[in-house]
Amino acid sequence: MRLVSKIRGLVCAALFAGAMLTAGAHPASAASKYASLIMDAETGAVLHARYANSKRHPASLTKIMTLYMLFEALEEGRLKPTDRLKVSARAAGQPPSKFYLKAGSTIDVRSAIRALVTKSANDVAVTVAEALGGTEYKFALKMTDRARTLGMGRTTFRNASGLHHPNQVTTARDMATLAIAMRRDFPDYYHLFSTKAFSYGGRTYNNHNKLLTRYNGTDGIKTGYINASGFNLVATVERNGRRLIGVVFGGRTGSRRDNHMIKLLNTGFKKASELRVADLLPPVPTLRPVIQLAAADSPATTQVPKPKDGHTAVVTASVLPNMPAPELESGSTDDHSDWGVQVGAYSTEMRAKRSIAAAKGHLPDMLGEAENRVEILERRSGAIFRARLFGLTEDEAREACLGLKRRHLPCVPVPGSMDLGATVATGKAG
Repeated sequence: MRLVSKIRGLVCAALFAGAMLTAGAHPASAASKYASLIMDAETGAVLHARYANSKRHPASLTKIMTLYMLFEALEEGRLKPTDRLKVSARAAGQPPSKFYLKAGSTIDVRSAIRALVTKSANDVAVTVAEALGGTEYKFALKMTDRARTLGMGRTTFRNASGLHHPNQVTTARDMATLAIAMRRDFPDYYHLFSTKAFSYGGRTYNNHNKLLTRYNGTDGIKTGYINASGFNLVATVERNGRRLIGVVFGGRTGSRRDNHMIKLLNTGFKKASELRVADLLPPVPTLRPVIQLAAADSPATTQVPKPKDGHTAVVTASVLPNMPAPELESGSTDDHSDWGVQVGAYSTEMRAKRSIAAAKGHLPDMLGEAENRVEILERRSGAIFRARLFGLTEDEAREACLGLKRRHLPCVPVPGSMDLGATVATGKAG
């Protein structure tokens, strides 16, 4: 009996030790979900970073990219705010958080946006994805491609809602990049992220982002939660003319996540005020509207108004035969300034122009006086719009690309020779 008791005691001790090891593993598991970043939105200065480049599950932060794609469709005229999106059985069957939309019903685009911002409705996210991509899977592929062009090199999307998928990952730095792009590219829509409450179908939904009411100056952007990620938050806050972006992944609860974010932002504003102005870059310019000056199908009769100050003049190399050809040279050959940089190739002209504006904003000293060019290549699969800036030496082009790549932006040095037959858009943006 003594032997049996001793064995039982050893077994109990082993089980207790195993339980303690398991309990000890929980904090490590929680820690592996954590990441944070505080960045000055106007300069790109990083004021705090911890595991900022480590891959994490985005949860409903995914819907920021879903909204980016939706805003882009609105801007390009593929959708209107009053259009109604049909709800499929698959969309209606999504788990909460949701609007409990019925299969076969519809929701207008304007309401869909607010449903994603405030309620973070999964059924609405899938409805948007299917409207824009045909299927959610195809839409997720487009989301990933778009993320790459924005400089989110470590982000992969597998759905539009943020519901758990083992291969759906991002980083705190990539989410900060997305927040910057959202505000830069869609200033007319960004204010919607500050919506505190939204009424639909006789019910009122409060925004999950409690910092909107808790922390002065907060004007966006979104929360997220799944078990695999913990409680996540991307927030933008402006105080005294300075705007910070905060990203937190892996909070144990929503309130603890919010408290931690507030602590990081308080420290961030203090650090930002101590930075020397000479150490900072100027803000990324907002892309101004474009005036189309010439139509390719009627070059002889096109009237060319004088561009308004601050707008880009878009012309084609083949138009206006009775007028002097547009200036296409890359700079004086005397100082060998016949190189440039390509900052991406895109499916639309607007995306190419945004990329040029972003590059100039990040490197104004190097690229501020460079000539903007959007070169249009016609291909069987569709037109490609190459975003380029010319008027540099070879060394300047290579140095500029190094600077842009450090900021996770695409860049390739290119010589000044142009492809024959390419349609060219020139001018200064901003």
